[in-house]
Order: sequence, then structure tokens, then C-alpha cells
Amino acid sequence: MTTATAMGQALAAGDTTSTHLAAVAVDRARQSDSTAVLVTVTAERAGYQAAAADRRRLRGTRRGPLDGVPIAWKDVFDIQGTVTTSGSAGHLHDEPAAVDSRLVRRAHDSGLVTIGKTNLSEFAFSGLGINLHFGTPANPVDPELVPGGSSSGSAVAVARGIVPLAVGTDTSGSVRVPAAYCGIIGYRASPGRYGANDFAPLSSTLDSTGILATSVNDIIALDRIFAPMRRGEHTPRRRFVVPGGEWTEDVTPGIAADFEAALAEIRRAGADIRRRDMVSLSAAQELMDGGGTIVGAEAYRLHRHRLGSGLPIEPATRRRLESNSRTADSIAPVYAGMSALRAEFAAELDGAALLCPTVRHPPPRLADLRDPAGYDSANAATLRTTMVLSYLGTCGITLPVGASAGGPVTGLLLSLPSGRDGDLLAQAEWARHIFVNARTS
Repeated sequence: MTTATAMGQALAAGDTTSTHLAAVAVDRARQSDSTAVLVTVTAERAGYQAAAADRRRLRGTRRGPLDGVPIAWKDVFDIQGTVTTSGSAGHLHDEPAAVDSRLVRRAHDSGLVTIGKTNLSEFAFSGLGINLHFGTPANPVDPELVPGGSSSGSAVAVARGIVPLAVGTDTSGSVRVPAAYCGIIGYRASPGRYGANDFAPLSSTLDSTGILATSVNDIIALDRIFAPMRRGEHTPRRRFVVPGGEWTEDVTPGIAADFEAALAEIRRAGADIRRRDMVSLSAAQELMDGGGTIVGAEAYRLHRHRLGSGLPIEPATRRRLESNSRTADSIAPVYAGMSALRAEFAAELDGAALLCPTVRHPPPRLADLRDPAGYDSANAATLRTTMVLSYLGTCGITLPVGASAGGPVTGLLLSLPSGRDGDLLAQAEWARHIFVNARTS
């Protein structure tokens, strides 16, 4: 019962109880090696939610296929009675949330059991997942490697089996990157798919919700709860575009080998894969290289008051904010070009999905990031692919693909224009089935 779907089926059959599943999850969350994974463990809430789920099952009134299944939330979502820290010591003494965030309530209404709130990079403003105050969640693949961020705790909680589902946010890659680094599946929904964001923001223009799991079916099941009016059957078109240029060429040899092996599996299964340069992708990257990033400009606008205050702030966060102090003077062309480039990107794909490596290099080693320059360079390189795809408004999902030469599992990223989430999830389900069959045959 490693997946949410399997847990739901076992609960429906009476083979286990939600109370048992919740108790196991809480116990795992409280282990000494989990202290940096979850910022808050909501054991009491989990207990009464699980007991209620068990009563519904006995009455034959289950609220859906995930009723009674454990879930965890990135600590940017409000959970009633807990402090929302956004991964920062500067929020430790804030007032506890008076009510749940809307998606937390929606999950509760469908019977999911909240285990707690997961750790993250401070203010969700880094792709590495390092947190100096709450600790850095240990990458289950290798504790010497970064877990990826900013949704580091959410990815590690799923990869370690504390919960089968976790919710994060993704602005520049904050779900897709840690999922790839931890060897699981990470889905970035189209901005607005679940309504207006009601989590602590980083960039109101680019913020989106994401889901982390080990099964595409689990993500589809939770997506149906979060977006109940968007249900429908989608048939994968099995048409893909592989972009030329830095997105597939500026990668390490191991990443390149894994990517080509994944393409070969997809092609053998009957997919149409075309390689070509994407003008919109190159133009978007050139704009950001010249004018800066929207997330940098908006993060500075949101948090600049902290720089001259006595509020605690991590050195790396301070450096990123200070480096964006002049971005407001150069960012206007980046905003101005966004709408046309998004339309051009959709036209260039012409219904196909974009395929590329999620990250261009393996997870950096923590020991190699002690130097500020090395840290900042690694952070920028880690987010370079996912950041430009966020700017282009894509929904995206990263799937784990085989490890070359004994290295870490890497990610294959499928992306489609905003609003094409149903097609994306159908494509991902098909591709994941292909990869699983290839490994077991």
C-alpha cells in the first residue's frame, strides 16, 4: 500500500483502517530523521479525521476513493490552529491560522487525513531545498545531496513513504525539481486551475499549486478533488517535441543518457517524437537573461522590507533579494513579452507535448555549496529549465527515469500550454506505464 490509490482500495475493502494508516504516518513523521521533513505534525487533527473516515466506511458513506488516506501540506498553506512559517524563522511568532486554506478544506471534505506541514526553502525562494533554521530534509537517494526545492519536505515525505501524497507550490520549478531529485513524480498545475491561490505567495504572476506522489493515478485522483468541474476523459496524442539548444544539449552526460533512453522507450511504444528548435523558448530565455526574472522582481517587492529590519533571514535568501534590487528597472520587457510568447509557444507545439530533462545536472552535493558563489550558481542552474517553462505558463509533470552508471534517478519533464492539464496527465500516465513495463520486462 505505497500509493494513495492502493490505500483507498484497501480502506474500501476493510483490509485496513484510516486510524492505522494515520498512526503509522504520524509515527514516521516523528522519527528523529524526519524532524527536518515536517515543520508541524498535526497528530490530534489526523486522529479525529481518521476516526471519522473509519466511521463513514462502516456506514457505507465514504466520500470518495481517497477517503481516509494521509496527506501533507507545504508550510505555505494555512492549517487551522498552526503557524504558517513559509520556511522562515521570521514567521515563528505569527498568529496561528484561524481557518484552513481552501484546498486544505477541500481535501478534508473529501476525507483525506492531514498529517502535518512540510519544510521548504525560506519563502519558497530557492531550487535547492536548503533550510538553515528548520534543517534540510535529507534526500532519500543520498543524504549528501540536496533534496531540491522549494518543496523539499513535501518531496522527501513522499519519497520516504511518510505519506503517499503531498501538496506543494511551484513558481520556478519548486515541485518539479525536488520530485526529480528525490526520484518521484511532481505535477505543476496550470496557474488558476484550482481557483485563486490562497497560500503564502512568492510571485503572484507565476505561483501555482503542485502535487507530489509516486503514482500518476494518485495525482489524477487528487486533481479531481481540487478541480472537480474539470473532469473528463483524455486520450494521449502521443506526439512530442524535443527542443534543440540548451534544454537538451547543456546537460551532463548521465542526464543525457537517461533522457535518450527514455525517448527510445517512448518511441518504441509508438510515439511520434520530433526534434526542433523552439523560437518561443529561446526568445523567452533571452528576455529573462537580459531583463531578469519575474519571480525575482516580485519576491524583492514582497520581501525587501526584511533587508533593513531586524527580522531573521538566511544569508542565501538575502543575497537573492539584494541581487534583484534593480530588477524592477529592467523587468518591463519581460512582462510585456509574456502573453505573445505564450501564444507562440502553444502554436509551435501544435498539440504536442514538450519533452526535456527536468534538471540539467544531478543533485549537487551539500558539501559543495558552502561557498556563496557556488550556492548561487547551483541554484540558478538547477532552475534554468523549469523557470522559463513557468514563464511560458505551462503545466508540467516530471517522471523518474533510470539512473545511468549508478547515479541518482533523474527526471523527464512533460510540458503543455496552460489549461491542457487533462491532456498532460493522460500523456504522463501513458508514459509512466511504458517506463514501468520496460523495467519489469
